[in-house]
Amino acid sequence: MREVSTPRIEAALARATEATHRGPHSAPPDGRPRTRHLAIGDPQADVSRFFAVLDRHGLLGPDGWLRPEVQLVSVGDHFDWGKAHEREEVATSALRLVAWMAAQPADQALLLLGNHDLGRVGELSGFTDARFAAAQAEADGIYQGDDTDEARERDFLTRYPEVPNVELVARDFGTFREEQREWVAYLLRAGRFRVAHAAAEHLLVLHAGVTREDLGVVGVPESSQAHAPAVAERLNQVLDTAVAAWKQGPFSIPGLHHPGSAAYGEGRGIFYQRPSQRPEDAAVRAATPRRRFDPHRLPPGLTQVVGHTRDKRSRELLALPHEPPQDGVLRYLVTDGTTLHYRPGTPPPARPGEAALVFTDGGMRESPLERFELFDLDTRAPARALEDSLQGGQG
Repeated sequence: MREVSTPRIEAALARATEATHRGPHSAPPDGRPRTRHLAIGDPQADVSRFFAVLDRHGLLGPDGWLRPEVQLVSVGDHFDWGKAHEREEVATSALRLVAWMAAQPADQALLLLGNHDLGRVGELSGFTDARFAAAQAEADGIYQGDDTDEARERDFLTRYPEVPNVELVARDFGTFREEQREWVAYLLRAGRFRVAHAAAEHLLVLHAGVTREDLGVVGVPESSQAHAPAVAERLNQVLDTAVAAWKQGPFSIPGLHHPGSAAYGEGRGIFYQRPSQRPEDAAVRAATPRRRFDPHRLPPGLTQVVGHTRDKRSRELLALPHEPPQDGVLRYLVTDGTTLHYRPGTPPPARPGEAALVFTDGGMRESPLERFELFDLDTRAPARALEDSLQGGQG
């Protein structure tokens, strides 16, 4: 899993190990001005590859931390990837990444929630390592994709009713460990994990995107839905209220997030949902929380920077002509409420009445390193690669 390294990457790996050994903690903000503001798509890849991406873009300092002038926004989903034989290594790697982010100033390394992060305190909130290992051993023997034996799955769910299906245990949340839950719970209660970040007046960063209906549910009037600071403030307020009320059991966020279970089905809400134009998804787009939304209902005037969905899946759900999927590159969707355009790259300046999504999930684990793009929140374009950066070279 290890990438070709540099002294900066090795220093970052050492800092990540040190931060993990300290146990759950969060560095306070330091108030320093930042001149570079970037968003990075779902970091579901080995921590060494994550650091290689940062180093290629000139964002790591020689001490293994982010350079002082850099603010980095992670759009969520810090856990779960890889094959069954990689589970132990992946579980450790993901925790090191979260710890490294949390150990840096809260106003420099911003952690946004994804559905895989919330799964640790949602569907998996009642599992010990031993019980999860037993459930996973059984789930591995049952889960066969579309050919999964339904009778065996129903029997499994009578004993593990906290989860909606065997796939979640065998694959989706398959690298869970209790220590991860402790970190996520701590960072939620510390206010370090956020739902959304306002990068500019009309530029919002979050995991999977929100529609007019989602914002209406939490009390954001349509007159304010293009104003990213108001939207982010309200979404984060709803999160904080839910965290304050959460004592034990699965964590949920009223109106925004409902974890899955055998009784409820798969988890739903703004951390799960994806834009879809498929006719068969029409019924599930009708109400919130949900797993699919109508992209024509994005808030006009607002550009949202999201992760969660790679190019292949985006094209399938948007019912677009088949083309070879592109990993690594940024993509965008623009709609005026009637028409819709989806392309690689970043969107042109919005015209009146238009809404946009910028997709940053480029498949970090599978993408060639040189193709993986970060989104520059200042220029609204792909971030400059290392050779064009302030660092000026590999030295």
